[in-house]
Amino acid sequence: MKKRDLNTIAEIERAIQKKYGYDAVRHPRSKWSEEQENDYLDQLKKLSEKENKRRQKVEKIEKDGFLISKKLLKKESNRICPVCEIYSFEIKDNMYMTKFSCCYLCYKQFVEQREDRWNSGWRPDKNEVDKRRFGKDD
Repeated sequence: MKKRDLNTIAEIERAIQKKYGYDAVRHPRSKWSEEQENDYLDQLKKLSEKENKRRQKVEKIEKDGFLISKKLLKKESNRICPVCEIYSFEIKDNMYMTKFSCCYLCYKQFVEQREDRWNSGWRPDKNEVDKRRFGKDD
């Protein structure tokens, strides 16, 4: 820069300072501390997280050629019985899967009349399950 340019800048700054005060021409970081910087960064991080959550709520997903809000889609429940490992097509299994973590047939065979034992953590061994599934006898 030429000296003339610097003088012009200085004159403009003096005119601004005279009209609007010293704060109008001072450097923004002159009164900015490290603590203020950290607070600002924390606020910025929280704002970003909040914005991301808001975007996820209104996010659209293409389903069968239509855009549907992601929050409207139900997560598909696990339809495989953890006891007998059979995929369930029955609607009545939903209740048993939710309450007892097994299908209706496993409930009838292993849980019914023994809910306390089931809730305490007992599960049938593989041989018992195979007998029910395949009608095997040892």
